[in-house]
Parts: sequence; C-alpha cells; structure tokens
Amino acid sequence: MPGIIVGVDGSEHSRHALGWAMREAAQHHLPLTVITVRRSTARPATEIYWPMPDYPDGTSLDEESVRKAVRKMVDEAAAETGEPAPDVTVTVTTGNPAEELVRASRDADMLVVGAHGSGGFATLLVGSVSSQVVHHAAAPVVVVRAPQ
Repeated sequence: MPGIIVGVDGSEHSRHALGWAMREAAQHHLPLTVITVRRSTARPATEIYWPMPDYPDGTSLDEESVRKAVRKMVDEAAAETGEPAPDVTVTVTTGNPAEELVRASRDADMLVVGAHGSGGFATLLVGSVSSQVVHHAAAPVVVVRAPQ
C-alpha cells in the first residue's frame, strides 16, 4: 500500500488524523488508505469483546457495517477539508490495532494516527496504540492531536 496510511477508530483524535492525512495526500497527489482494526479477541479478565469505539450507535461489529461507518467518516472529512479528494481506499481488518498498523506501515510512505483513541485515559498525551506504532513502524509516523 504505497502512499499514506491513516488508522482510524472513530474517536475524535482519529477524525483529526484522517483530515490531516487527506489534506497531505491531496497536496502530494498520493493515494490514501484508511485502516480500521476490529479486535478479534476478548478482554482477558472479562471476556467481553473490545467494541468498535466511537462509531455511530447501532454500528455492529460485522465488517460491512464497520466499512460503511468508516466510509461515512471519510466522506465527512473530505467535505471539511475543502481539498480535492485523494484516491481513498477503506480497509477493515481484524486483529491487534498496533500490530496491524505496524504491518501496514511496511509498504507505506507515511503512517498517520491520532494521539489517542477511546481507551479511557483522556489525560494521556499519546495512547498505547500510537506509542507502539511510533516505536515499531517501518515508515515515518505522524501523530495528530485533536485541538483542545
């Protein structure tokens, strides 16, 4: 996947990361791949599956529903940026978000992530996925923080 890859989870930070990545892709005439990762395993202690954070209520965890929610995010971001839309591909995968983003970075020119998602620790400057991606990605990483 050459070009820019942006990881989204529906959080406000990932929405800002998506907008930033769309503007960057448009300015440099690069393709943009928007990746979201569905968790495949249950939380260790509770055996409750990780939800798809911050997607519209009623979004089920099936791949097509998640893809539609992400596509809606892309359309909204494109309308907000005012830039010509880059070539955008939406990818939904299952696994560990950090591992999947690091894997995707192997073929990317740049990887973009939000500062943190919906992990519940709003006071952190960088979330666990962002931190892992910064330390292990094969491509340059941009971490985008939502305005306060």
